[in-house]
Amino acid sequence: MDFAFFLIQLLNGLQYGLLLFLVASGLTLIFGIMGIINLAHGSFYMLGAYLAWSLAGLTGSLVAAILVAVPLTVVFGMALEWLLIRRLYERDHLFQVLLTYGLILVFEEMRSILWGDDVHGVPVPALLNASIPLTENLSYPVYRLFISAVCLLLALGLYLLIQKTRLGMMIRAGASNRDMVQSLGINIKFIYTLVFAIGVALAAFAGMINAPLSSVFPNMGGQVLIICFVVVVIGGIGSVKGAMVASLMIGLADTFGQVLLPEVAGMIVYLLMAIVLVWRPAGLFGRA
Repeated sequence: MDFAFFLIQLLNGLQYGLLLFLVASGLTLIFGIMGIINLAHGSFYMLGAYLAWSLAGLTGSLVAAILVAVPLTVVFGMALEWLLIRRLYERDHLFQVLLTYGLILVFEEMRSILWGDDVHGVPVPALLNASIPLTENLSYPVYRLFISAVCLLLALGLYLLIQKTRLGMMIRAGASNRDMVQSLGINIKFIYTLVFAIGVALAAFAGMINAPLSSVFPNMGGQVLIICFVVVVIGGIGSVKGAMVASLMIGLADTFGQVLLPEVAGMIVYLLMAIVLVWRPAGLFGRA
């Protein structure tokens, strides 16, 4: 493996890991702060991809499609939390699993009705449809670098929101002691609605920006949901920092595994999870 090929795989692994972080960070926020096991989280990723495809076809621009679709997913997340999810806060996890699994079936059927069952492609924006030459025969797409940069900016923004703002302080307080926060006059229901909407928007946005790379197809949310639960378990439930570290670990392990050990590439991620859990049962940054 020469240096240029190694660099390409390294960049691919980082890009994949950062994209996983966008989806997994929303999942770990919803799980860690609200206590909701949301099996439908992958459906939000699928929703974002299909919105990007359909709106890009209407507007002729992926950027315009994203600018329209992101507010729509925020409103959708707030409405879904208000209508269904808030009924689960005091319920057992079994009820959460049953309801959110039912939502997967509903979303898949609605996807089939609205957009059909064909595989669709989303064109890369013309401004980013170029490659950086690394050698005479190898180059790296600019769009993948763009995705990595956007994911890093969103990760920084999420960190600043949670750790450095008054809203973030209320979110962290609500995660620690919901009753105490309510007694201080803070509307914890609105905080939870906002957290859920942020989680939905992050997953949907990941689907939007990744649509030109992975295409848009039925049941695409199920694939990303499984790997995101692995990220949450490795990083530690409720830890955004853990989600970032675990996403990068999985992105690199999966990418290099497919190159170096293709026969066992499918199990490398789960082997990594097993090793981490033997060492730290609560995850890398989870609390016991």
